[in-house]
Amino acid sequence: MNEAPLLLRADDAGVVTLTLNRPQARNGLSLGLLTVLRDALAEIDADADARVVIIAGAGPAFCAGHDLKELRRKNYDPAYVDDLFAICAEVMQAIVNLSKPVIARVHGVATAAGAQLVASADLAFAAQDSRFATPGVNIGLFCSTPMVALSRNVSKKQAMQMLLSGDLIDAETALRFGLINEIVPAAELEARTLELAQKIASKSPLTLAIGKKAFYRQAELPLAEAYAFTREVMAENLKAQDAREGIGAFLDKRPPVWTGT
Repeated sequence: MNEAPLLLRADDAGVVTLTLNRPQARNGLSLGLLTVLRDALAEIDADADARVVIIAGAGPAFCAGHDLKELRRKNYDPAYVDDLFAICAEVMQAIVNLSKPVIARVHGVATAAGAQLVASADLAFAAQDSRFATPGVNIGLFCSTPMVALSRNVSKKQAMQMLLSGDLIDAETALRFGLINEIVPAAELEARTLELAQKIASKSPLTLAIGKKAFYRQAELPLAEAYAFTREVMAENLKAQDAREGIGAFLDKRPPVWTGT
């Protein structure tokens, strides 16, 4: 009997939904799942038809983090551990560096590396009953790599509260912390996420790629350098056909026709 694929991909008018497909393991990020997720993101980055990515989870949870059973089964082998954390870091950076916006669609729990996935995504929509945590401190394994994405999304004190306590926080708290964008009734989560994804997908793909890359780059710079950098980005952006088409369409009161150039 063939095993079910670890990752499902569905394409719909420029919106690509990647579904973590280990529901029996709460979509634990095994080495295999991380590897296929990394490869899928690379394929999407090169796919001109892909405009927006949604990351979701099959079954009762979004993602419960690394697969602890696999860790123990591998007897904490240093080579395996090194590969696991290296590929996990590649995945999280690939999400940030992807030329397409990435939306996390969260239900159930998003814990440890699962919360890291949420924090790494550009946007996150969560069901009312979703919960989040970086609980590594509870099992003697501090959530050091999830901390990287978490601390770039929420304030230092909020990040430290999650990291030091290991407690689950509800969707309302996650929204207040800035970890997610919106809370949606569970029955409406898929439709609401797709609605926004389709709206974003209707924009110029070139403009989205320019804007996403510039956003993360300028955030790392001091204020004066950030303005100098983004000034250059806007001047270069203005040379693009899509920028001139968009301005013309706005002034002429007509829908723009994007070419991605």
